[in-house]
Amino acid sequence: QVQLVESGGGLVLPGESLRLSCVASGIIFRAYAMGWYRQPPGKQRELVAVATSVGTTNYADSVKGRFTISRDNAKNTVSLQMNSLKPEDTAVYYCNAEPALSSLPGGYWGQGTQVTVSP
Repeated sequence: QVQLVESGGGLVLPGESLRLSCVASGIIFRAYAMGWYRQPPGKQRELVAVATSVGTTNYADSVKGRFTISRDNAKNTVSLQMNSLKPEDTAVYYCNAEPALSSLPGGYWGQGTQVTVSP
């Protein structure tokens, strides 16, 4: 059974930081691109950042320079360090796993963790 379990969300003030973590089980972690998506209230889900299976990273323009994605293949974990948070970062954040090989099943989603940035 595949599970992606997020943690680390919460309520913070603008300018503060949060670190989200996602622990994966039931997949060959190193063979998956791991990403973070978010869904702001009343809006569609959007890509925030992705760490590919070969170690490259990509970010949405809105978070470049503020957010950092990292993965630890030994611990089956992907993290998102979020600095200088803004009210517009408020959203439910989801962990995603997409296979790098077409022969592998996927993609998978976590249950989401709420991040609220408010004065």
